[in-house]
Amino acid sequence: MPTSSTSTADRTTARCVELAAVFQDQLLEDPLPPSAPAAVRRRQAGLITAAQGACRECPLTAECLYRAVVEYDVAGYVAGTTPPQRAQIRRRLDIVVQPEDFDTLTGVTGRHRQINHSEVVRLRRANPHESLEMLARRLGCSLSTVKRHLRRERREPSGRTDAVTKPSVDEVLAAAASVTGAAPVRRSSQAA
Repeated sequence: MPTSSTSTADRTTARCVELAAVFQDQLLEDPLPPSAPAAVRRRQAGLITAAQGACRECPLTAECLYRAVVEYDVAGYVAGTTPPQRAQIRRRLDIVVQPEDFDTLTGVTGRHRQINHSEVVRLRRANPHESLEMLARRLGCSLSTVKRHLRRERREPSGRTDAVTKPSVDEVLAAAASVTGAAPVRRSSQAA
């Protein structure tokens, strides 16, 4: 017979999914201007408190934190950290994560501009099913330009984030504890 109190170890759903209204609130996405009213500051503080509690209870926090620090530059409150805290963790670990360029990935680019090699490679990796002609149209360049960059990538693979030595989960957790001043996040048995 199920009990009303589910242990943290039994959870498989991320707490941020269960509390989407808290984690998707705009007050957790953007910093407040200094002129923000006291009521808005109190509301933001309440949201942060709720988010912190949810992250402490979540069995996926270690994995979530690792991905948010090492793999993706995401916005908002993630795994008990703010974007400035994650930037500080990255500095401590000496890693750089490029923000996603959604305009390039979706093909919203201007015509007659210099095409960046990494832009072509990222777009190809994001859309491996598309023809090279389609990629050229998305980039606003010629088919020969796309082919030239992809040949270059085959000859001299560029440094991808996952090709670089990444810090371990334990290193990320220790750096996060140092930056946030909170107790280190414990890894769940699934993440170990």
